Amino acid sequence: MLRWTKRQFLGASASILALPSGASLLGRAASAQTTSVLRVIPHADLKNLDPIWTTAYITRNHGYLIYDTLFAMDDDFKPQPQMVDTWTVSEDQQSWTFKLRDGLTFHDGAPVTAEDCIASLKRWGARDGMGQQLMNVTESLAAVDERTFEMKLSVPYGLVLESIGKISSNVPFIMPKRVAETDAFEQIKDYTGSGPFKFEAEEWRPGSKVVYTKFEDYVPRDEPPSAAAGGKVVNVDRVEWFYFPDQQTALNALMAGEVDYFEQPANDLAPILEANPDITVEVNDPLGNIGFARFNHLLPPFDNPDICRAAIMAMSQADYMAAAVGDQKYWRTCYSVFPCGTPLENEAGSDVMKVADPAEAKAALEAAGYDGTSVVIMQPTDIPVNSAFSLVTAEALRKAGFKVQMQAMDWATLTSRRASREPVDKGGWNMFHTWWIGADVIDPMAIAFSGDPEKGWFGWTDDEELEAARKAFPLAKTAEERLALAQKVQERLWAVGSSGHLGQYFVPVAYRKNVTGLIRSPVQFFWNLSVS
Repeated sequence: MLRWTKRQFLGASASILALPSGASLLGRAASAQTTSVLRVIPHADLKNLDPIWTTAYITRNHGYLIYDTLFAMDDDFKPQPQMVDTWTVSEDQQSWTFKLRDGLTFHDGAPVTAEDCIASLKRWGARDGMGQQLMNVTESLAAVDERTFEMKLSVPYGLVLESIGKISSNVPFIMPKRVAETDAFEQIKDYTGSGPFKFEAEEWRPGSKVVYTKFEDYVPRDEPPSAAAGGKVVNVDRVEWFYFPDQQTALNALMAGEVDYFEQPANDLAPILEANPDITVEVNDPLGNIGFARFNHLLPPFDNPDICRAAIMAMSQADYMAAAVGDQKYWRTCYSVFPCGTPLENEAGSDVMKVADPAEAKAALEAAGYDGTSVVIMQPTDIPVNSAFSLVTAEALRKAGFKVQMQAMDWATLTSRRASREPVDKGGWNMFHTWWIGADVIDPMAIAFSGDPEKGWFGWTDDEELEAARKAFPLAKTAEERLALAQKVQERLWAVGSSGHLGQYFVPVAYRKNVTGLIRSPVQFFWNLSVS
């Protein structure tokens, strides 16, 4: 975590003021632009380009630039049609028919067809937790004509539109059939989409720069934008991402006007940014983020649920939030696996998370029969919040009696390595830290809550009771039934020690005042934005 003293504040400010006239932090002199360019500092480096293969948010954001979706969530978290024009549902709620809008084309000029949509949904449904549940009750997906397809279900299912319109990872992006037929557990190599921007592969420099250009043939909807829904009107010719692993360098670039938008500055930087009259600092996500400490349940020592629970007992949400976020106006403790302030918030089974005492954790660890196996924690040094989480966990686990080994790496490397099920000495791992936006873990359908060790999220929790409750959730007919099932899911997650929950926090965005049109949403979108 980057910690700032008064001396560092002054040093950072001085370094900005000391830039020579015409100097550029990006290595080029300022010049008049013939095209409109939005320059962005993303929250991480983009290395994995398949938003179905990974849940990484940087890849999700990339996906929203170049792909489109059948439905999309508005700012009330209600699904609205996006690529779909009209749809019908049978009286028994088991047959759904969807017709695509006119004028939908891929970046290579080919029309978007029903077959493309079917292949894309099937691939998404093989990886995503919510998609898996929908596919479990889907008897068939078949094209009716070029622009129409039908979904037949084995039972009435209450979350059809919510599933195919989900706002975050994994998003059911529509790809060409030839691409979507790629095995869901292998990464795609063709990045043709039909979204508002095109990915310029030849200009991509991993670790440095990503470029997107306006797709001139994209036809936006007529409605005003509302979160992921509505008209995706593009007001710039290019979006350029510049990756800075060092937060101070990123701060300097924004302060000097070399970039327009800083997606996720460390909270400690907010006072500097707020003091600049040319920069706006604000929280854009009303639900915030949920911190996670994820265990690998396939490998010792966390193949023992009691040892997972002992580790959780050593974790103090207040310690994590103070170290990673700082100012308490940006965080809160939350002992519900569903975000506090949402309908399914509850504290069933959460006593294990409230212990926050290494001494009690140590006693529980000894009772669980811990044999001294080293815990390898992957630490992403370029993500300040996750890096701080890693350090806090290492200290807490050591106090509780664990042997801990930290392995530093960048986030892009971590998001690739976490897919490994191999032993630690062959590239595997025991723990990593991350966050989920609140919208992604708002109900039991979240893949983070999966109990399926084959199809579930990295860490591969195995619990049949958990999966049974998750499968029953979309079939529930009343709010009371849904809450009871959510409580059951939460009880099982704590019982098996699925993950440590580290608190609920809010990260501001920062942008220069020449940027307008920001869409309020848990996800960063780049349509509707203008640069003057």
